[in-house]
Amino acid sequence: MSENESSANPQPETSEPRAVESETSAPPAPFVPPAPIVQPAPPVATPAPAAFSAVPPVPQAPAAASATPPAPRQRSVAVPVIAAAVVAALLGGGAGAGVAAWAITSQTSQQTASPASPQTITVNNPSSVDAVTAVAAKAAPSVVTISVTAGSSGGTGSGVILSEDGYVLTNTHVVTLDGESADGTIEVTTADGRIYSATVVGTDPIVDLAVIKLDDASGLTPIEWGDSDALDVGDQVIAIGAPLGLSNTVTDGIVSALDRSIQIASSAVPDSGDTDQTPDQQQNGGQGPFDFWNFDQNGGSSSSNSASSTISLPVIQTDAAINPGNSGGALLDDEGKLVGINVAIASTGSSSGSSQSGSIGVGFSIPASLAKRVSEEIIADGTASHGLLGASVSTATSEDSDVVGALIQEVTSGGAAASAGIKAGDVVTEFNGHPITSSTDLTAQVRALAAGSSAELVYQRDGKATTVTVKLGELDS
Repeated sequence: MSENESSANPQPETSEPRAVESETSAPPAPFVPPAPIVQPAPPVATPAPAAFSAVPPVPQAPAAASATPPAPRQRSVAVPVIAAAVVAALLGGGAGAGVAAWAITSQTSQQTASPASPQTITVNNPSSVDAVTAVAAKAAPSVVTISVTAGSSGGTGSGVILSEDGYVLTNTHVVTLDGESADGTIEVTTADGRIYSATVVGTDPIVDLAVIKLDDASGLTPIEWGDSDALDVGDQVIAIGAPLGLSNTVTDGIVSALDRSIQIASSAVPDSGDTDQTPDQQQNGGQGPFDFWNFDQNGGSSSSNSASSTISLPVIQTDAAINPGNSGGALLDDEGKLVGINVAIASTGSSSGSSQSGSIGVGFSIPASLAKRVSEEIIADGTASHGLLGASVSTATSEDSDVVGALIQEVTSGGAAASAGIKAGDVVTEFNGHPITSSTDLTAQVRALAAGSSAELVYQRDGKATTVTVKLGELDS
């Protein structure tokens, strides 16, 4: 491959005609007489004089050169080309072809539009790349670094481009400095080095998502949505973001667990709604609810330390390295499609505001199915809705049930649970197709649905399982 690349420079233009000459001069035994060499020339030179009438010998060189120029036209490009055959072999079939096509198209457009733009993903050996490199080359232009300042406080996070004109999805705790400010100054840097100011379109603290809009942006590369509901445990995933402010950082791993839910300490949660009577102190290595550890704060202490409330999130668990600053960044499948928004990590250290823990291989991402719904509602209306079951719940214990689940402690009159015939003492074991093993699971799955959604719920009463359909109410925001 390296020989072909080096021969794609000007030398092939002279070496190729020589090869042709040696072939035509080979039949005549004597090399000295010029007549045999000139005789083959007339057929080639006859059409040439019409265009270049004064120079019969020269047409051979231009003819050969005209066949060669397409090869050397691919050098300075922000994302180096990845050979289509190599990527297709790595990612398989249509997926590989799609990524390869993107790389080739990207190279052509970036050559003509911004040949001097900085490199995003460095590929030194395009003939031997792996799937992670291919995914990174495809998706990195759709991931941005977000810097937020408010007074003496500041921090960096990540975001994902949703539209060519600059809608970007990230976490609420990124744009609010973990709840410290509602009107911070936001600056966004794209993967190719462009800097934009931005404003908040809307935040959704219930699931820690937010949408911002870049000022006067155009021609950006939107992320391609994937199907988080189609993931399997063991699937390869790739994280892209700005851990510790290091933009365009790529890490990879697998889906470690699905149907996982976590509680996260938050200072921006509505007071009304379903009540989870069991803050899960067994989470995060026995330290209780998770913090937004993966937001890289440059000043001040994390407001989550003083937060008195929690939110419950359905998440994808991954061992791809996620660190402070990855908040709001992309979790991608092996086709370069968005399957999650990185939100939190487990830590083994203290939750004091004076220190931050790095990745221990247990990271969490908000599923793309939830992120897509919420982002579309925020862009359309400025807010997003969430379901309300109308019940107080706790995690079932051996004193309450012989199966794991969420114990209904109290039902709100006229609410969704009451209307479906659910009573105090019932243990919910499944909701909307997801297994329920705790109160956190149930709260997270209910919140993941929009207000007014209908879902099947399975509960146990007196040792008997019953399936009902509930139409959720709306959580006040």
